[in-house]
Amino acid sequence: MKKITVLTAVYNAEKYLRQCLDSLQNQTLADCEFICIDDCSTDRSLDILKEYASRDDRFIVLQQQSNQGQAMARNEALKHATGEYTAMLDADDWLAPDTLQKAYSILQSTGADTAVLRLIKCYENGEMEEYHIQSDKTQWSGEEAFMLSLDWSLHGLYVVRTSIHQQYPFDTACKLYSDDNTTRTHYLHSNKVILTDAQYFYRQHSESMTTACTIRRFDYMLANLSMRHTLISEIACGSITNADYVLSLYEHHRWLNVVGCYWYYYQHKRQFTSSEQAEIRSIFTRILPTIDSSLIPYSLKLKLGYYPFKSYALFSFTENIYFALRKLLGRQ
Repeated sequence: MKKITVLTAVYNAEKYLRQCLDSLQNQTLADCEFICIDDCSTDRSLDILKEYASRDDRFIVLQQQSNQGQAMARNEALKHATGEYTAMLDADDWLAPDTLQKAYSILQSTGADTAVLRLIKCYENGEMEEYHIQSDKTQWSGEEAFMLSLDWSLHGLYVVRTSIHQQYPFDTACKLYSDDNTTRTHYLHSNKVILTDAQYFYRQHSESMTTACTIRRFDYMLANLSMRHTLISEIACGSITNADYVLSLYEHHRWLNVVGCYWYYYQHKRQFTSSEQAEIRSIFTRILPTIDSSLIPYSLKLKLGYYPFKSYALFSFTENIYFALRKLLGRQ
């Protein structure tokens, strides 16, 4: 058994891939494996992967037969993981040379299931900024880490026990945002989550799907619905201690995200085609009836724009008034 497996899904990452792979090759922890899966790239990504595998047997290269998205690719790679722990590294990001060594050491010494990495945001102009975790603790129970992850007070880049990851693989409900659900599920099922100073360098660039103005932004609501189904299933199995509190907290979070998605739509509506607008409305129409209004705090429901109407017509009418007033008052 290897100590750590690193999963890297690759799609047209030629521009950044060598820096990513070099950071793996230079790890001070030798007993690792790096499973890289190409998701039908049309550039030279696959050739680069094969080049590294030809000179370093820690690299294992897999190929998808068709482009299925990052989550599906990662899950295929996960099936081959033999490490005691598993980490994820995006093809445009990189690790410090001692990242895996530090993560493995703290996991072994504390008995924790999950080690959260120190996240460094790297911008196109060369500036770097550390992601500040919004907690006065450096160690959490699984449920505490889950709750902190709802608003990303605790981010989602970590090393986790492989048995947990293989039991709870990447959520494939949609191509974007489903990995948020995976993070939260892993935290929830960890005996202990601990912070390490092992560094993960997270590239921030305009080509990212999560920063582009695209209809796929609204997949966030579908991913949130998938997470709700997961929680209900876990509660039914009795695997969540504070079930009522956790579900109520998540439903509150999910409703705020629905309102936030409509704000995005309100701001960018003209950038979407008429058919895209129809698809966006259909997503709201599907999601609104699934909100459990009994779990939304009464004080929030009294605020303009935050009552959980089941009808899209009523919801959009009140949201349009609310956001028009916000703009009028200069509150963007």
